[in-house]
Amino acid sequence: MSGFDTIAGFGVLLVRPGLLVIGTPFLGAVHAPATLRVGLIVLLAVVLAPLVAVPAAVTAPELVALLARELAIGLALALGIRALVMGAELAGHLTGYQIGLSMGSMIDPQTGVRNTMIAVLYANVAIVVMFATNAHHLLIRALADSYTALPIGGGGIDGSLVGSVAQLLGLVFVLGVRIAAPVIVVLLVVELALGVVARVAPALNVMMSGAPVRLAVGLLVAAATVTAMPAIVTRYVPEVLSLAIETARAFR
Repeated sequence: MSGFDTIAGFGVLLVRPGLLVIGTPFLGAVHAPATLRVGLIVLLAVVLAPLVAVPAAVTAPELVALLARELAIGLALALGIRALVMGAELAGHLTGYQIGLSMGSMIDPQTGVRNTMIAVLYANVAIVVMFATNAHHLLIRALADSYTALPIGGGGIDGSLVGSVAQLLGLVFVLGVRIAAPVIVVLLVVELALGVVARVAPALNVMMSGAPVRLAVGLLVAAATVTAMPAIVTRYVPEVLSLAIETARAFR
């Protein structure tokens, strides 16, 4: 194998961990320096190089298909963790809307877009919990195992891809609603109580006087919900990783 073939093979080996790092919030967040992300990708490729067999010289169409497959596998592995964080963000959006904080937003350091404060808080809590439970170790182990189950080379797309992606997207809504459910239920009871007060005392401006009540009660319940998030996130980490692996296996 010539020196060019060795460099080209190493370049191919960079693709799968590259998409994993870029697509995972706690490995390739927007605020992370580009040099750090590139260094992590190269480090993963160097560690995996002795364990991975890279095909020899291939034609241009074969190379394009090979790179597209590597991109898809890396993105599929990252999609599981991304879905878990998105579920936490959805819970924050639902909670903020119920409390009345949907008009206030800030730049989310993980995505670089505007999110409500509670959505940013929930997402960061989910990421910290994943670090605390060594989910990043499981993800890197899944990356290494993927080269055994899905070696570098040609392949096709299995029909299970649609179902795996649908399950991941469904998990986003399940997790978001589950985390935000206490706030939604409690504030529904508050709204019913305010409606009764409005009927009993029509002269009382419930729209104005009820806003502080919603805010205070909602923030108290949200604070209690945050304390329960580690258990919920820990429970769903194995499930999202399993779904991510199933999604990657669709590119056999």
